[in-house]
Amino acid sequence: MSSSMESSRRNGDVMQDMNLAEDQIKALEENFMKVSKQPDEATLMLIAAECGLSEEDTAKWFKLRYSKWRTSEGLPAVCGSVKD
Repeated sequence: MSSSMESSRRNGDVMQDMNLAEDQIKALEENFMKVSKQPDEATLMLIAAECGLSEEDTAKWFKLRYSKWRTSEGLPAVCGSVKD
């Protein structure tokens, strides 16, 4: 298995382990697609409050979701790669 597939699989497993409710996932996805894929601290705080999650859990979700999105776009999972 390639490293990008392994990374994607691990990220998906971790996201499932977060045990988020369907409405929380929907709100997070909407913010990811419409507001920002990498929200700043103030935006994260607002999204966390909207979803009823801690800022840490919200930031973790966005980090994992961003990595998953980059992989789906054919990019390395982590920014700053020489391959970017």
